[in-house]
Amino acid sequence: MPEKQDDCVRVCVRCRPLNDTEVKQGCVMCVKVDEVRGSIEVNIPNSQHGEPPKKFTFDMVFGPNSKQVDLYNQAARPIVDFVLEGYNGTIFAYGQTGTGKTFTMEGVRAVPELRGIIPNSFAHIFGKIAKAEGDTRFLVRVSYLEIYNEEVRDLLHKDQNQRLERPDVGVYVKDLSRFAVNNAGDMDRIMTLGNKNRSVGATNMNMHSSRSHAIFSVTVECRFKRDKLKLPATGQRLKEATKINLSLSTLANVISSLVDGKSTHIPYRNSKLTRLLQDSLGGNSKTAMIANIGPADYNFDESISSLRYANRARISKTKLKLMKILKMLYSDNSRKKLKNLEAT
Repeated sequence: MPEKQDDCVRVCVRCRPLNDTEVKQGCVMCVKVDEVRGSIEVNIPNSQHGEPPKKFTFDMVFGPNSKQVDLYNQAARPIVDFVLEGYNGTIFAYGQTGTGKTFTMEGVRAVPELRGIIPNSFAHIFGKIAKAEGDTRFLVRVSYLEIYNEEVRDLLHKDQNQRLERPDVGVYVKDLSRFAVNNAGDMDRIMTLGNKNRSVGATNMNMHSSRSHAIFSVTVECRFKRDKLKLPATGQRLKEATKINLSLSTLANVISSLVDGKSTHIPYRNSKLTRLLQDSLGGNSKTAMIANIGPADYNFDESISSLRYANRARISKTKLKLMKILKMLYSDNSRKKLKNLEAT
């Protein structure tokens, strides 16, 4: 039984530790993470008036010492299990350049304890398949694309100049390369191939920053039933940043509309990213949003921006749940009044 939409969007935040450069520069941590309460406090640097810290609460939070396996088991494993039951799932990470999105999603794939969400999902999927009973047959296929400056590119196609779009139909992924895989190793090799074709450029925060949105898709077919899990792993740099921010803004609007429940129009068509994720965000699907933030005081503005972005979905969920609780209480009171009336 699919869950209610407000239960299908889980908002998570992960804060990385100070990196070597920040330690050498004497940066101070301004972020405090309480994993038990699911809360984050951000102290305002150089506050002249003793201003209180900014406080946020989310479904799950992960501090600087959080382990990859714990993040996977708590935030991602339920989504993958849901997909293997025949539904759609999306796990995506976002945040400022250099906050640990790639480490969260990919990690160090050659080191088991440092593997990120995507390689851990490979082992999870094939582990489930190995335990399948009877004559059940599975076909697992993968594809990998990026959205660079609002253009869709097939990362597994030899001709990187090919665009999967047509002016008459917009986003066009009919001929997107898809490869059948037999094990987690096959998946890993295909992902490595696609990563070599990604659009990468240096920024002030990261010498090897990915300048695009990437979507690694896994399709699991069992007895003609299709389940999709989409994992997005994030002058010229200004143009790239503008396009990236446009997609993220639209994604926030889509998620807010979905969990609010009142919107008659969901703005999927406002960006390529949301159009491609439409099937995995709406309907019988589960989504995990993972906001990555940096802990250093000089990143205060960017960290607050990312937390507010994540908070939009959380607030919408809270409002919807509150309305449901009030409706239930009203119904219960109405029944009591009716019983009292019948008794008189």
